[in-house]
Amino acid sequence: MANISDLILQQVKKAAGNVEIPANVQNTVLNGLSESILGSLTQTATKAGGVDLIKKLLTGQESAASSPVTALAGKLFTSNILSKLNLGNLLNSKLTGLIPTILGGLSNIIKDQDGDGDVDLNDIILTLKGGNSSGILGAATSILGGLFGKKK
Repeated sequence: MANISDLILQQVKKAAGNVEIPANVQNTVLNGLSESILGSLTQTATKAGGVDLIKKLLTGQESAASSPVTALAGKLFTSNILSKLNLGNLLNSKLTGLIPTILGGLSNIIKDQDGDGDVDLNDIILTLKGGNSSGILGAATSILGGLFGKKK
């Protein structure tokens, strides 16, 4: 299965399919959305209570539209990408508005992987790891390494 960066980019491309993005900046925009969402997840994970925020978002306990993770991704995307491209307010709004859809799409791929009848942090880790239950510590190390740009 794909790593978290691949899953995010897959959701970005799916969500952006209906938005007309100028060809000369399309890769910048799509990669910027992906990087902003990954950056938001990474920054949130390092803060006190951040893992719980991510868990609530990815398990559907909290709406992507109202999540602080989504808000941070929007801020990162606006300051790091949109502010430099001069695409206009309407397109900027449409692109920023994709972020809740993208994060919602990520939550839709999280399933009960460990067979305990609910979706929890363990299931998030197993889903992002590819369903391989060869050790929760190894999976967590791999995912956190992916979030922080390190290999296990």
